[in-house]
Amino acid sequence: MNYIGTLRDQLRDMGEGFVQALPSLAIALLIVFVTWIVARFAVRISDMIVGRTEIRASLKNLIDTVVKLGIWIVGLFIAAVVVMPDLTPASLLAGLGIGAVAIGFAFQDIFENFLAGVLIMVREKMRIGDVIECEGITGKVEHITLRETHVRKLSGELTVVPNSILFKNPVEIFTDHDQRRHEIVCGVSYDTDLDHAAEVIRSAVEGVDTVLASKGIDVFAQEFNSSSVDFLIRWWAGSTPRDGWESKDRVVRAVKAGLDEAGIEIPFPYVTHTFKEKVPLGDTAGDTVN
Repeated sequence: MNYIGTLRDQLRDMGEGFVQALPSLAIALLIVFVTWIVARFAVRISDMIVGRTEIRASLKNLIDTVVKLGIWIVGLFIAAVVVMPDLTPASLLAGLGIGAVAIGFAFQDIFENFLAGVLIMVREKMRIGDVIECEGITGKVEHITLRETHVRKLSGELTVVPNSILFKNPVEIFTDHDQRRHEIVCGVSYDTDLDHAAEVIRSAVEGVDTVLASKGIDVFAQEFNSSSVDFLIRWWAGSTPRDGWESKDRVVRAVKAGLDEAGIEIPFPYVTHTFKEKVPLGDTAGDTVN
């Protein structure tokens, strides 16, 4: 058997087939180029239409992605039909069905994050700009994609979080409302009139401009501590971390000033210190002095 002749004939047939397919390949490339142009214009038109509504930014990104993906699927299918005329929608779906199973197992995490990203964009909660906490990550949501979410920590670092983590775990949203409740604990000495101390603390907190006094201020005698009776002080202020820190700062200062003016002591915790005293060799070493 002439192997060289057979190989030469096959190469010649392949070359002739490639030359014959060049017009189809050129048309397919043209279709891909047109698809790229149409997808860009379609996204712009989608942005113009959606921009007139009050839709969330994350949902807007999802609509743009769906429009672009749909146009590309149609365009690539048309290009594939031009190159392979025998290709039909039924055969394509059958091939995609078989391939989807294998691809699904190989890229399970990617598809999980993709579906989680779609659901995160669709639901109303956790919008771009919210301050959240999830799995020890606290920060501001800067960007939501179909696979990951960008969270800027309060210290400035950027954390890229897979969407599946945000979807499967509880997410605490600090800025879901404009206000949230803050609290501190303040102790007074045991010889203090607790009713009088509570009134002084309440008046001091009401005088802070960042406190929403209309939503109520709570001053509860909480517990007997080692050297004081502790009050739990709760009030409403802004929901961002910055608002909370500023509000606590002003409340602590106001409560301290009010108690000082009323002559009410804020006692130090009673602490017993134990240490080793150095003694001469002739004495007993290691005596404990309290």
